[in-house]
Amino acid sequence: MSVYEKLKALDITLAAPAAPVAAYVMYVQSGNLVYLSGHIAKKPDGTVWAGQLGKNISTEEGAQAARGVAIALIGTLQAACDGDLTRVKRIVKLTSLVNSTADYTDHHLVTNGASELIGEVFGDAGKHARAAFGVAQIPLGACVEIEMIAEVA
Repeated sequence: MSVYEKLKALDITLAAPAAPVAAYVMYVQSGNLVYLSGHIAKKPDGTVWAGQLGKNISTEEGAQAARGVAIALIGTLQAACDGDLTRVKRIVKLTSLVNSTADYTDHHLVTNGASELIGEVFGDAGKHARAAFGVAQIPLGACVEIEMIAEVA
């Protein structure tokens, strides 16, 4: 099944990348690698999914938020590939920042929301290295922020 068939089967529609809200660009390509800037979690209505894991957001909600971030990242990756996700050879790495209390320890489970979706969409090419960190705060109070590196043809 192609990437686009998988997205359709998962009932995922990709949106155009959001405009940057500070002094950066949404992605940079260097050679065959595309570096995607961090994307923060947003609710389906487009508002920031704010909150803190271990305080007022559950691990399950955090994983849903991370899945939403992955969808946004794929949309930005599509733009970086001139609209053609078939150019993606491999998802190389995800770095996930989880807004959490000092005693919260399930950052990896939150990040699975993104990793599992990437694997579903890209298959073997979606198997990636990753890091998941707990942080004291993320811009705009978002519960999750994730950046991605991909290899493209």
